[in-house]
Amino acid sequence: MGASPSDTRRALLAALAACGTDLETPAWRELARVVDTAARADPAPARLWPPDTTGPYRPEAPPWQDLARELAATALRDTATRDALAAWLRRHAPSAPPPPAPGPVPGTTANAIGGNAVLHGPSVQARDIHGGVHFHPPAEASRSRPPVPRQLPPVTARFMDREADRRALDALRARHPAHAAQVVVVSGLAGVGKTTFVCHWLHEHADSFPDGQLYADLAGPVADGESGPASPTTVLEAFLIALGVSSLPAGTAQRSALWRSLTSGLRLAVLLDNAFTAAQVRPLLPGSPTGITLVTSRNNLTGLRVDGASLHRLEGLPDESAVRLLAVGGGARVAREPAAAQEVVRLCGGLPLTVGLASAQLAIRPHHSVSALADRLSRGQGAVDLLRIDGEAVMRTALDMAYDALPEASARLYRRMGLLPTDRHDLSMLSAVAADDEPPQDAEHVTDIAVHALVEANLLEETGPGTYRFHDLVQPHARRLGEEREEPARREEVLRRFVGWCLSTAASAEHILTPSHRLADHDLPDVLPGESVPPTPLDGPDEALAWLDTHRNGLMGAVRHCARTGRHTHCWRLTDLIWPLFLRLRPTEMWIEAHRLGLEAARRSGSRPGEGRMLTSGAIGLRDAGQYAEAADWYRRALEMATADADVRQQAQALSGLGHIALLTGRLDEARGHFDEALRLRESIGYRRGAALTRRRLGETALTAGDPDTAAAHLRRARADLDALGETYEATRVLALLGHVLVRAGDLEEGTRLLREALPRFRAGSARSEHWEARCLEWLGLAAESRGDPAEAARHYEAARDLLRRLSPADADRLESRLRQR
Repeated sequence: MGASPSDTRRALLAALAACGTDLETPAWRELARVVDTAARADPAPARLWPPDTTGPYRPEAPPWQDLARELAATALRDTATRDALAAWLRRHAPSAPPPPAPGPVPGTTANAIGGNAVLHGPSVQARDIHGGVHFHPPAEASRSRPPVPRQLPPVTARFMDREADRRALDALRARHPAHAAQVVVVSGLAGVGKTTFVCHWLHEHADSFPDGQLYADLAGPVADGESGPASPTTVLEAFLIALGVSSLPAGTAQRSALWRSLTSGLRLAVLLDNAFTAAQVRPLLPGSPTGITLVTSRNNLTGLRVDGASLHRLEGLPDESAVRLLAVGGGARVAREPAAAQEVVRLCGGLPLTVGLASAQLAIRPHHSVSALADRLSRGQGAVDLLRIDGEAVMRTALDMAYDALPEASARLYRRMGLLPTDRHDLSMLSAVAADDEPPQDAEHVTDIAVHALVEANLLEETGPGTYRFHDLVQPHARRLGEEREEPARREEVLRRFVGWCLSTAASAEHILTPSHRLADHDLPDVLPGESVPPTPLDGPDEALAWLDTHRNGLMGAVRHCARTGRHTHCWRLTDLIWPLFLRLRPTEMWIEAHRLGLEAARRSGSRPGEGRMLTSGAIGLRDAGQYAEAADWYRRALEMATADADVRQQAQALSGLGHIALLTGRLDEARGHFDEALRLRESIGYRRGAALTRRRLGETALTAGDPDTAAAHLRRARADLDALGETYEATRVLALLGHVLVRAGDLEEGTRLLREALPRFRAGSARSEHWEARCLEWLGLAAESRGDPAEAARHYEAARDLLRRLSPADADRLESRLRQR
């Protein structure tokens, strides 16, 4: 703006007249930001704001004259104010500025009339003039303006899905207050497709931002061959030039102020890509509530939440979309090998980058199968090392960069977490692993800070209150660093403490959920001296069962680790301690594997009680899997050991198991004989709980034999004894079974009542069990059918089927068939 202060003042007064006296209009709000910019150089304009607008606009009135004079004077001295005011006048001045004050103007022709008189501008010399004379000044040369910036990177042709993410961004935009500038951080792991997704979304909404789209890669490289994080000063220079500013202030603060002034009121989209920190982003935020700033980062940039930013975390592609991306290069091979394709997608973590690279490998190797690719990806470091661009393992490089930026405590924790054979972590576990580095009273606090940095860097994902997991591609990277950079003795200590934590917390869960299951004289301090690690606190049955469910894979990993490293006592003891997990959640494959390992470990450790326990508990898993012959063999071996050791309680346990297998295979007389003998033995040693459980089995046998009255009698006695003993879980199982028996006997009302009483107990509390919840729902469906209510029956069957899909696919298919036949 090269005019004199008086020209600027007159132009400003004319624009104020055109804006009216409503200070809530966009023009006045934008001028308020210009005043803020001027106030950084001189406080005088701010003292005059806001002007008195209670009466009609009069340009000669002091409030208007004073404000215009001070702004014009400040603009003469301060570049930021000059550019901000010029931009405002370009948008809001009603016409060309008034003519300049009298005085010679370069480029005009002066005509001497006489004496000292001088005329400037157009003139007419004539004797007589008839009619009007009109002067048309030459049109002012149009100010050259830069084109509207459209700087977004081009969109890719192979963009897949992201419909849920698009809707999420649309919702964030719709909910944002109209008066505030909108900032959205899109975060996620390297390779998840943050930039591609945001570019697609912005291109789809281009009509909403007619004043342009600006883009900056904050990761660099930047100008003059410099590399590394781009400085805000450099980015602001590019943005201001794109908006037509020719004279730039030197400092970041001044450029940022000018940037906010220029963008005030603009409908502008700004994409700040690959941001490192909130501090790097903050000076680049525009000043307009009508635009939007999208920031992509591998970090969550939590600091921007203070500035009102929203956060959207981008995850990997849905399986179906990832398989379609794989098929771009794999073609018909992907359709021919759907299971292998799903495995490739899983090994790639569903990330568009890695799935796209896997697709490219299939494209350049047309004779290689999808199964062969899956096999290659399953070895070593997998997709982290195998999938490359121009020879570079891009995922490994990206993860190395993220790791290098971590604080030392977080980097150390990251390495040690990589060593643990688990897919879930909680703060107590991680504090135990890191306890040797900090005083015990500080370990959890320091660990919490270290974990926060990993979450912030998107290397760790919070899956629940205080529970975390690695992304599938991050885990092998963390494991490699742990194996390479931690000393052997340190690795051994980390794993020892992890196993100790598993043992101590599993013991707490067992005590809460199945207190009668614990082996006599087998408390952890006595059996495993020196191995004690503080457990995760568990508050009640729900929390104990949730912990077992959440950490089931880590517990199994600890069992495998102990078996592999010769920690035999740890192996079978941990298998025994997680009995409530097997009993309530019924993970059949894990149940059988753990007990096979535990049985061998008990033998190697020389523990006959451990061996007998693994045989009887493991046989239940084999029985549930339908492997009746092997289950019976395990029970018979347990019976032989117990007889040799004169262990009456264990003899009764083995006999009860053999009776159950006979019942399941239709040998009712044999089943009844085993149960009668088991009941006699249990009563002989005063084992009331065991006797009640045997009566439950006798009730099931009577029901199968078509004698519901006898069945009900056994079950009522069993229920009373279990209630008296405080055995809530077992008593609730008997309650549900009794309800089913009464329905079968024709007492629909009482049977349905008992089933409805049992159902909520299986859903929460000390009797919680999804397996028994599903059985109860199915029995309620049968009761509804018997009452002639097919709609209610269908609802119960559908609910049971949905639970069983994860617990027992065969039973889920059976219920699905029942529903189809209705």
